[in-house]
Amino acid sequence: MSSILFIKTSSLGDVVHQLPAMTDARRRFPAARIVWVAEEAFVPLARLHPAIDEVIPVATRRWRYQPLDKATWREVVGFRQSLRSVGAETVIDTQGLIRSAVISRLSHGIRHGYDHQSITETPASFFYNVKHRVSRALHAVTRNRVLTGLSLGYDSFAQLDYGLGHLIPAKRSRHALLFHGTSRTEKEWSDAEWIKVGQWIAAQAYTVLLPWGNEREHARCRYLSSFIPGATILENLPIDKLAEITATASFAVGVDTGLLQLAAACGTPLASIFIASNVSLTGPTGNGPIVCFDGSKKSVSADEVIRSLERDWTNFAV
Repeated sequence: MSSILFIKTSSLGDVVHQLPAMTDARRRFPAARIVWVAEEAFVPLARLHPAIDEVIPVATRRWRYQPLDKATWREVVGFRQSLRSVGAETVIDTQGLIRSAVISRLSHGIRHGYDHQSITETPASFFYNVKHRVSRALHAVTRNRVLTGLSLGYDSFAQLDYGLGHLIPAKRSRHALLFHGTSRTEKEWSDAEWIKVGQWIAAQAYTVLLPWGNEREHARCRYLSSFIPGATILENLPIDKLAEITATASFAVGVDTGLLQLAAACGTPLASIFIASNVSLTGPTGNGPIVCFDGSKKSVSADEVIRSLERDWTNFAV
């Protein structure tokens, strides 16, 4: 295998879920050139993985707002040329969307993807030369690894490795992250619960760090920090810098968000609160301690989370 092109463009959680499959591919083909197509915001994260030789940025999220702009078309042409210059022998679309399937069609190489029963958007499967059946009941990380293995002709490896071990320090710092922001309002936890957890963490002599990604989340940070002693609102950092901070944290508490998945990938101890998501399909999975609260059937209180942290404190404390 000389060159492999992977397509997993977004979102943050999906990109994180793809990382172990990249580790697997490199183990099986140590001399292959491995190239990844990712949305421009997630390129810095993909580049952190030592198995990746090149990351090709794509900007579909930005292009769709200016589809007739000349600059957009110049970028599209340049992107297509970059794809073709890879000369990929094998192309693997683990995203399973029509837009990612179209990207696969623009490249050279034999195109692999999910079959019509396994894929997120059924029409996308028609773009592939080789279609693989992968159970939709599997966790997202496992689905990516199984599809990659089927496409490249090997069984998935047992060891789970996100390729971010080089970010983890010998000793973690005394700060804790609260991942309060998420893509859908139904996944959110109430401000009152966040404040209670944050105050308890601060009372344990840890600094609470509050990340954000948009103005609504920034406003929530300002509100939460007014009640949590010593809380620090982070700058709106690029994802690689945020990954470095996450990897050094003593622990994190979060709802279903890409940053929670990133923390799991970094082995950061986690207390995760899933309000409106299927834990078995997208719950955080990693090599660090993880406590997951399933709020799909009953509400999750701050007191429950605090009691869990207290019970497992030897796994979470520095």
